[in-house]
Amino acid sequence: MTGAGKTILIVEDDAPSREVVRLACSAQNHTLLEAANGVDGLAAAREQNPDLIILDINLPGMSGLDVCRRLRSEGARVPIIMLTAKADTIDVVVGLELGADDYVTKPFEVRELMARIGAHLRRSEISSQEQPRDRFEFPGLTIDLGRRQAFRDGDEVMLTLTEFNLLALLASRPGQVMSRGELLRRVWGYEVEIETRTVDAHVYRLRRKIEPDAEKPTYIHSVPGIGYRFSG
Repeated sequence: MTGAGKTILIVEDDAPSREVVRLACSAQNHTLLEAANGVDGLAAAREQNPDLIILDINLPGMSGLDVCRRLRSEGARVPIIMLTAKADTIDVVVGLELGADDYVTKPFEVRELMARIGAHLRRSEISSQEQPRDRFEFPGLTIDLGRRQAFRDGDEVMLTLTEFNLLALLASRPGQVMSRGELLRRVWGYEVEIETRTVDAHVYRLRRKIEPDAEKPTYIHSVPGIGYRFSG
């Protein structure tokens, strides 16, 4: 469990949905900030520095995708959970590519949403408490665990917290096949199997950032039916 006092921002134009999340957050001693449109949500994210953001994709004024894009381009690493009306849409993939950490399909089960919120908050706490340890050096790629930075050919690659944690975990076990389920447990903090395309979408985005040729990966290789393997 995470400690009390976490601040969560929900950007959602549906008032009943916000009310459900407000009650659930209150039961876990979290403070919920609310915004009903993208413009106000972006301002709240910048000014209030929440510990986690729940961001609906379809918002009036400015879409959730645009809000996510703005925040990540400004260097914000806060965990972002996207809300989408359909699981199998291009918006899900686009949202994850823009830097969202996860997504939940509407109408959502409040227990599942709170479980995912809890997992991301725990992961953020662990990441913030980690002490500098070491770095991984591979041809053309450096992963500095202490500074939580990655460099390709000497140039820093801008990664979200989730992307960095996924890359660091894969790189820490070169040659070892890691299943999607194990990656979900160790990177996202899920304690139960959850059907999601999050892992694949994040690997796709990582490849575009760190690989010399994303279509012919040098570092992160797919293992059909299982997961991924890192090669240095």
